[in-house]
Amino acid sequence: MSSVAGRSLKDSEHIVTKFADLAADFVPEKPLSYDVAVDVAPEVKWNPENGYKNLKVTVECEADDAVAAQKAADAELQSRVKDLGSLKVVIGRGVEMGDVAIVDVSAVRLNEDGTTGDEILSCKQKGFQLDTDEGGSFLPGFVEALIGIQNGESRSFDLVFPETWEQESLRGMKARFTVEGRELFVRQLPELNDELAPQLVENCTTVAEIKEALLKKHSEQIERVKKQATQFAITNELSKVVDIDIPNSLLEEQGRQMYAAKLIELQASMKLAKEQVVALSSAEMVQNYLIAQKPRITDSVKQSLAVAEIYKIENLEVTDEELDMEVNNAIEEFKRYDQEYDEARVREQARELLEGSKVLDWLTEHADITYVPKQS
Repeated sequence: MSSVAGRSLKDSEHIVTKFADLAADFVPEKPLSYDVAVDVAPEVKWNPENGYKNLKVTVECEADDAVAAQKAADAELQSRVKDLGSLKVVIGRGVEMGDVAIVDVSAVRLNEDGTTGDEILSCKQKGFQLDTDEGGSFLPGFVEALIGIQNGESRSFDLVFPETWEQESLRGMKARFTVEGRELFVRQLPELNDELAPQLVENCTTVAEIKEALLKKHSEQIERVKKQATQFAITNELSKVVDIDIPNSLLEEQGRQMYAAKLIELQASMKLAKEQVVALSSAEMVQNYLIAQKPRITDSVKQSLAVAEIYKIENLEVTDEELDMEVNNAIEEFKRYDQEYDEARVREQARELLEGSKVLDWLTEHADITYVPKQS
C-alpha cells in the first residue's frame, strides 16, 4: 500500500485474493497474507496539449435578448389578465382568433401514397380546450385550420409534424387531423389599470411596476439560460480534449451521486412519499441506473476531473465566505425536503461545486464563443 500512498482513491480498496486460497493457506500461528487492489487518482492528459485553453464553441440563443425578454414579459402579462377574465358562450358564428373552443380531436398517419394509416393515439382528445391566442403551443397550422369552424361541424386537414416536435416518433410525419367543434367561448377581460395591479402581481401597485418586474424577471431568465447553454457547450467540448483512464470506483461514486440528485428532484416535483423514495433507492434500482447511464456518468466524471485539474493549474480560489454560503443553502434544501445529510460531505460537495463554477467562468472568459440565433 505504501507504493500508492497519497494517490489511492478513498474507499476503493478491495481484497483480490480468492476466499478459497485464503482458507487453504490459513495457519493460526502464522500471519495471514492476501492481495489488495486500490484505484489510484487517474492522470489527466490534454489532447492537444493545453487543449482546454481557447476552446471553440457555438451556442444557440435568442436573436435579440431584449426583444425576447419584452415578448415573454408581454405574454405573461396577457396570461395573468386572462386568468382574471371570464368566458362567455358564443352562438351563431365560427371560431375567430382570440376565442376559446372546445373540440374533439383525432389524427391518423398519412402514407406516401396518400392513403391513411394507423391512428395517432397521442393526438386523440375529447373535449380539448383550444385557446386560439396560444397558437405557438400547438402544431404549426393547427389553429389556422380551425378558423371559422362552428359547433357541430367536422373538419379534416393535413399537417406535418416539425423536426423539432417533442415526441420524437412523430417528427417529420404527415398526418390527417379530424376536428369537431363542440362549444365556443369569447373571453371577457378586465380593464388593465392600476386598480387591477395588486391582483396580477404581488407587491405591485401600478401597471408600470408590473411591466418593469416582469421584464426584469424574463431578462434574468434569458441571461441564465444563455449562460447555462454556454457552459453546457464548453463542458461538452472539454470532454473532447481530455484523455483519462477512469477507475470503476469513481464511476460508481459519481453514478450514485447523480442518482441521489435525481431522486431529490423527483421528490420535489412529484411530492413522492418516503415509501416511494425508499423503493427507488433499492440496490437493484441504483445498479440498473449505473448500467443504463454509464456513458453519461463517464462523461460527467471526465468533465469533473478535467475541471479539477484546470482549477489547480490556473491557481483559482474559493473564499471561505463563498463556501459557507453554499453549504448553508444546501443544508436548507435538505431540511426542506426532510432529507438526511452528512455536513462534512455537504461541505465537500459545496467546495467541488464552487470550484467547478470558478473553472467554468474561467473557461468562458478564455473561450472562442460564437452565438447564433436558435431555430424555432
